[in-house]
Amino acid sequence: MLKVWPCLNFVSPSFRRTSSSMGNFIGHVFPGLFLVLYGLHQAIVVSKAVIFNDSLLYPSYPPRNKGRWAMLWKISYVGLLKMMAGSFLIVYEINCVKGGLILMNRDMPPRFMYPKEWQHLTIFILLTLNGCVDILSKNLLPQRCVVLELGVRILTFYVLLLLLVSHTQGTVGVELQVHSLLILVVFLLMLVLTAELWAPGMFHLWLIETFLFLMMGSWLVQAGFILFKPVSSYPWQDDDMSDIMFVTTFFCWHVVINALWLLGIYGFSSFWYRCYHPSLKLTGFKEAPYHASPPGPLYKLLQEVEQSEKDDQALLLPTSSP
Repeated sequence: MLKVWPCLNFVSPSFRRTSSSMGNFIGHVFPGLFLVLYGLHQAIVVSKAVIFNDSLLYPSYPPRNKGRWAMLWKISYVGLLKMMAGSFLIVYEINCVKGGLILMNRDMPPRFMYPKEWQHLTIFILLTLNGCVDILSKNLLPQRCVVLELGVRILTFYVLLLLLVSHTQGTVGVELQVHSLLILVVFLLMLVLTAELWAPGMFHLWLIETFLFLMMGSWLVQAGFILFKPVSSYPWQDDDMSDIMFVTTFFCWHVVINALWLLGIYGFSSFWYRCYHPSLKLTGFKEAPYHASPPGPLYKLLQEVEQSEKDDQALLLPTSSP
C-alpha cells in the first residue's frame, strides 16, 4: 500500500487545474451538455423545416387554442435557457474562487489576478446577453430583428475565439491538443455564423451550424473526461505521443457520431411526421421582413397608381387588336 502513494503524487501538467469553474470537470461537462441539447433542438427544427419546406427564421406552427396560456407558446424558450445557463455559470464561476473574484491585488506594483477565471466570466456574460437579445427580439420588440440576433451571436463567437486562443498560453501536450481542436470548431462556427448575415435562411448553413454546435458540446464533455476524469483512472501523459494522437482520433470519432446523430434525427422526424401525423400540413412559409411597418399613405398612393395603369392597359388592348 505504501508503494501506491508515489504514483499518486505524479500527476501530469494537464491534470493540475485551478479552482475556477471551467478548471474542473463540471465546468466542462455542464456547458458541453447545454450545447449538445441546443444542437439537438436545432437538429429537430432544421429537420422539420426541410421535411415541410418551411422557413427557418419564421416557421409555421399548427393553430393553438387561444386562452389564458396562449402567450406561453410565443416565449423564446431557447433565449430563456441561455439566460438561465449563463446566469448559473456566472454564479458558479464566482463562487469557485476562494476569497472572491478580484481584478487586481494590493501589492506594489499591483498585478492582475485570475486571468483565466475572468475569461470564463466574459464568455458566460456574453451567453446571458445572447439570451436577453433573443427574448428582446422575439417577444418584446414590435417586429423581430433577425440581424440583431445574428449580430450578437457572431460577436459572442468572435470573442470566444480570441479568448480560447489566449487560453491555451502555457498549456502543453494533451491539454493543448484538446483546446486546439476546440478552437478549430469555434473558428468554423464563427465563419458559418458570419455567412448567415448574408443568407440567414439557407438550409445548408443551418445544417452546418447545428453540426458544429453538436461537435462543440460533445467535445467539451469529452474534454472534461480527458483532463479530469480519465476512464482508465490514470491521467493522460503529456510526454506520450500516443496519448496526443488518440486525442485527435477521439475527435474524429465525435465527427462521425454527430453526423450520424443528425442523419438519425432527420430520418426519425421524417418517419414520425409522415406516419403518425399525416394530417399535419404546414403550408410553406411566409417570409416576414426584418423591419416591417404598417402601410402608410405613400404605399396606398402607389397601389392606386399601379391599379390605374393596369386599367388603362386593359382598355387599350381591345383597340390595338386587329
